This record gives sequence, C-alpha cells and structure tokens, in this order.
Amino acid sequence: MNILITGAGGMVGSHMIDYYHALGGVKITGTYYRPTVDISDIRDKADLSEVDVRYQLGVAKVIMSLRPDKIFHLAAQSYPTVSWDKPQETMDINVNGTVNIFEAIKLVRKDDPSYDPIVVVACSSAQYGASLTPENVPIKENAELLPLHPYGVSKVGQDLLSYQYFRSDNIKTIRARIFNTTGPRKANDVVADFTHRARLMELGRLDVMRVGNLSTQRAITDVRDLVQALILLSDKGTWGEAYNISGSKVYTISEIIPIIEEIIGMKVPTETDPALLRPTDEPIIFGDSSKLKSHTGWEQQYDLHTTIRDMIDYLRIKIQ
Repeated sequence: MNILITGAGGMVGSHMIDYYHALGGVKITGTYYRPTVDISDIRDKADLSEVDVRYQLGVAKVIMSLRPDKIFHLAAQSYPTVSWDKPQETMDINVNGTVNIFEAIKLVRKDDPSYDPIVVVACSSAQYGASLTPENVPIKENAELLPLHPYGVSKVGQDLLSYQYFRSDNIKTIRARIFNTTGPRKANDVVADFTHRARLMELGRLDVMRVGNLSTQRAITDVRDLVQALILLSDKGTWGEAYNISGSKVYTISEIIPIIEEIIGMKVPTETDPALLRPTDEPIIFGDSSKLKSHTGWEQQYDLHTTIRDMIDYLRIKIQ
C-alpha cells in the first residue's frame, strides 16, 4: 500500500507515520511545511518532503509522481486563535490547499482514468460553532454548521469541497469532523499548554500556571485513538459521508489540573490571564460518534489520565 500524509509535521500526521511504520509493508510519504513537531521524531520512518499545500504545482508534483492509494489530508492552519490574526492565510491553507489536493487527483486521471484514491480530509468540530449548545450535545453530523471564527469557516469550506468533489468527480472522500484531540507532540491546545507549563514547574522554572477560561467543557480524544479512527474510515467509511470523531466523556477544563498535579506530584497554582481568553468560545464541544462506531467498530483505548501522563513523559525527554 502506498499512502500520502499531508501535514506530516503536525501531531496527528506524525502519529500516523508512527503507526504505519510499526505496521510495516507500507510505503509512507509525508509532506510538511512549518512543522509543529520535532521532525527528527519521524525522519527515519517515512519519505518526507517540504511542500506548502497553498501552491498547486508542488502538490500536483507529489501526487502525480506517487499516485498514492490513500491520501490523509491533514495539512492545515489548525489554530482558531491564529485565525483571528491571519484569516486570509487560514483560508488559503485550508480551503485552497484542499482544492489543490483534489485538482491534482484530476490531473493524474487525465493520464490514468483508472486512478481512484481514497481521500480522508481532516475537518473539525469547529464547523458546528454556535450549534454546540448544552441542549444540543452530543451533536450529530446533521446539525447546522455555524462556525464562530475564521478557522471554523475554513473547515466548513474543506468539508463541503470534499463533498463536492465526491459528487462531481467521483473521488472517494471521507469528511472526518475531528473534535478536541491531544497527545504527545501537541502544541497550542489547552492540555498541551498545561502540560508544558507543568514540566517547567517540575524544573523550578515556573511558579504559577497562567490559564484562560477553565469553565468550558470538552470531550477529549487521544491522538492515537484519532489515528485509528481515520484509518478505519479509510477502510470502512462510506464515501462522501461526514463522521464525527469525538471523545465519549466530557471534561470541564478545570479537571485537567488535578490530573497534572497527581502525575507530577506537586500542587499547581493557577492565575487567569486575560490574553488567553478567546473573543468567542463554545461553552461545550462534544460530538456523537455513534455513526463512526457503527460503520467502523471504533472505540477509544486511551483515557485522559494516560494521555496526560504520556504527554508529560514526552516533555520530560524534550525539556531538560
């Protein structure tokens, strides 16, 4: 099997490379641009190249030369907070980058009409936005898409483009609506920020943990469970369909602190930092994954305590 992972320099892409490398017998190609993970973690596990998905020529060159059986399109500007400051860049990477993937497939088909890859596109729970109200969760795939920030809007674009190319060009697409996911190598989400600061506290370099809104609620999935969901969808999903990938348990953000305290064996004083408060923030993010489970048999294997422990253990290696 020949697979392409865009966004291989991100948390999800790097863990997917880990999985396929351990599996063996798979030709793994990954593209990255401005990676958020330590590329040395995966450099020897895949054929890696630097490709900015905003530029069609580079994307087309990779797909036309490799002709992968499966494409996991994970490359994105994936931070809602960044999207407020850089809305144009967010749209360009997420929307035009997705167009470039599908147009490259169409270019291959001009030479080889039989080319028929599976494309799993990483969409987001942020698409639901204002629909994510306490009375409306766990939210189903048929809920109205009402994003609350430019990042969410860009993910709606990716999602609907994936559906459009399935209907208009018969490209086998899966729209994976990913809810809050974290794990080792994660950067710039609440669990990653908290565990990073906890590691600095262990080392005596930080006395107080700065926090934002601790009252929001999130269903959190381990990245390794997410990777399994994406792979199962590529094998068993229904083409053109959208699937929620959400943790089954909801946590109030404040609940993360005691878990960290238990793992590092010390109290963690906190202080609210107004700079960490978002202009808009969904009070609860929790998805109904019953469709995913019904179609693929997916179940979570990692609880939040295990995830946080593994994140801190990873940081203990990286931050000395």
